[in-house]
Amino acid sequence: MVRLTVMEKILTVTELTANIKVLLETSFGILWVAGEVSNLRRPASGHSYFTLKDADSQIRAVLFRQSALSVGFGIEDGMEVVCRGRLSLYHPRGEYQIVVDAIEPRGLGALQKAFEQLKEKLAKEGLFEAARKRPIPFLPRQIGVVTSPSGAAIRDILTITGRRFPSIDVLIAPVRVQGREAAPEIVEGLRLLNRVDDVDVIILARGGGSLEDLHPFNDERVARAIVSLRIPVISAVGHEIDFTIADFAADLRAPTPSAAAELAVPNSKELAERLESMKRRVCIGERRIRERALESMRDARTRMRDPRRTIEDLRLETDDYSGRLTVAWTRSIALRQDIMQRETAGLFRLRPLLRIAELRNRLEGQKGMLKQATAFFYASLRKHLALKAAVLDNLSPLAVLRRGYGIVTRAPGGAVVTDARTLEQEESVSVKLARGSFGARVMRIYKE
Repeated sequence: MVRLTVMEKILTVTELTANIKVLLETSFGILWVAGEVSNLRRPASGHSYFTLKDADSQIRAVLFRQSALSVGFGIEDGMEVVCRGRLSLYHPRGEYQIVVDAIEPRGLGALQKAFEQLKEKLAKEGLFEAARKRPIPFLPRQIGVVTSPSGAAIRDILTITGRRFPSIDVLIAPVRVQGREAAPEIVEGLRLLNRVDDVDVIILARGGGSLEDLHPFNDERVARAIVSLRIPVISAVGHEIDFTIADFAADLRAPTPSAAAELAVPNSKELAERLESMKRRVCIGERRIRERALESMRDARTRMRDPRRTIEDLRLETDDYSGRLTVAWTRSIALRQDIMQRETAGLFRLRPLLRIAELRNRLEGQKGMLKQATAFFYASLRKHLALKAAVLDNLSPLAVLRRGYGIVTRAPGGAVVTDARTLEQEESVSVKLARGSFGARVMRIYKE
């Protein structure tokens, strides 16, 4: 039987638990514990409760929902993990546990599994869709680079950009590219460059390494930061065979940092050669067009007949018709006079008075018909001549101008304008009228 003295204090269970809690929590600070996950539970609150164990011991652990949001993989039973947290004691049951604020998979297999889980999750959300990718500008004003300032990646990028386009500016956001603090720094570097107006493309780069070394680029925060930027991102992480979540989220993946620099800027020498080639082609094309236009003008001048020649031809034709008409009329009169003389001679030989009177009447009738035919013949000739004169008048450019039309030519060269679509606004032209000419400027071009 235990005998108590008056000076000894009797503690309640609550008081004892409280003392142990204070002693436990003040004796241990932030610590890292490795073990296997078992008895995992996720109630509706969103918190994760599990047991962390090894071959001989186990300890309860809790990962609250706020801390779970920063974990880039799904926790499962049997997974080997490393937890960072602090010890705490739960009053009602007097059980101690570790309150986890960060958790990482342990071993290559766990890292690979975390990578696959995050990749599948973000792919379902559409972060890797090709339709979301932004085009890389052909010639950026400035290139932003998020990488370690002392690594080989930045040296390669500066060497390539300096060789391909020496005048391009490169703005570096120095960050750590390995370790637990690398992912937040990468996110901040991306957002910092995104706020610079002249930066048109960002290169996210680091050299090669193991899966553990590349872990910051498999962080969900980095992937979401890349997608949220207004500026396109070229991912150049690791070697050609290395793939990270950042590669899938980026707008373009380059196998190496050097390749990223080549994709970001064109080769200035090749660009200058292309421009010179295009300039030569434009000059040759312009010269050919000018030569063809001059040839067409010469051909048009050759084929275009002088209206004065047409008028002269019509005058000659009119004179010919007039001469032929005179000859025909003279022959007709002579023929009829000859007939009349023969008839008269016969009448004088026969001397039949009645026959003479009858023939005289017939002769008078024929004379009237001859006069009518002659008048009709001359009227037809006059009408034909008037038609020919009207045709001549219509063919004359002066007659067209007298009807209110004008001839528009380009002021410098004098080429005749036949299509308003060939003119440009504010272009000077010359307008010739029936009397005189004047200069004008094109104010508006109307569509037909």
